Amino acid sequence: MANQRDVIIACDFKSADETVKFLDRLTRIRSEVISCDDSRFGEGRPYVKIGMELFYAEGPEMIKLLKSRGHKVFLDLKLHDIPNTVKKTMQVLGGYGVDMVNVHAAGGVGMMKAAKEGLMLGAARFADKPKLIAVTQLTSTDEETLHDELLINRPMAEVVKQYALNAREAGLDGVVCSAFEAEEIHKTCGADFITVTPGIRFAEGSNDDQKRVMTPAQAKLAGSDYIVVGRPITAADKPFEAYARCKEEFL
Repeated sequence: MANQRDVIIACDFKSADETVKFLDRLTRIRSEVISCDDSRFGEGRPYVKIGMELFYAEGPEMIKLLKSRGHKVFLDLKLHDIPNTVKKTMQVLGGYGVDMVNVHAAGGVGMMKAAKEGLMLGAARFADKPKLIAVTQLTSTDEETLHDELLINRPMAEVVKQYALNAREAGLDGVVCSAFEAEEIHKTCGADFITVTPGIRFAEGSNDDQKRVMTPAQAKLAGSDYIVVGRPITAADKPFEAYARCKEEFL
């Protein structure tokens, strides 16, 4: 059974104040232009991603604030350390009530298993358990970087596939990958193995620092379960229209 798709807004802001102002603006405009029963948008607030910059600036209170406002939260910290350290850290993060969190698959199967154990311990009091996913390769990494800088001499697709298999072996729910790899990962790891894909841009937009990018419509065809969209929404002159466009193209 395939996973339900959704658009996750990357809230890569410097502070809680900037984040709340943006989300309030998005919600206000939404209430003015669409019906509350529009199935593309649902009844809740947008699913949001909180990365390292905002989390390190504001700490756990940022998560509590967003959850209290009705947002699902993907905490994007990409943990990568020895298994015991990752397990203990994940136990702390699991207590925050996040909906999704990640590690880096380069840490290996043992580290990812420890992460899952810690996360489930931390989230024990919650009925809905958070999803744990693993980053395969950053969408800013291309074949040249993979080979010449990281000294990984296998093709990108092969590396990503193996990292996904390792994540599945460790009991994780899915991976962060480019939309280019989503279809193959589903074929290899199963339809219920989540693919979360950043590197999403509109056809006429800038790629910024991303090297492996797709449009929302292309990501849908490629089999992505979640797309993570930052600047095309947050830096848009009309952010709600950009968010709505993502929803229309992807869902």
